[in-house]
Amino acid sequence: MLDNTLSELETAIRDLLQRNQRLTARTQELEQALLAAREENDTLQLSLLEQEEHGASTRQRVEGLLALLSAQSVEQAVAADAEQRHAASVE
Repeated sequence: MLDNTLSELETAIRDLLQRNQRLTARTQELEQALLAAREENDTLQLSLLEQEEHGASTRQRVEGLLALLSAQSVEQAVAADAEQRHAASVE
């Protein structure tokens, strides 16, 4: 009976050691995957920041162009109005 119990205990210990090895290997795989995911996340966040900066720069340039066009339209309207007044005063 004691031999049988010892044999069962040895089998149980072997099984637990094998399971522990599998779990340790899986833990290492998961840690590597987590590290890779964190690195990818950092890269994506940096890329997003760069895109936001580029977008802000582009927006500022477009706003500047719109302001320039708006100012030019106002100047043209003022010039046209002055021309009409001048033409009316000549008549």
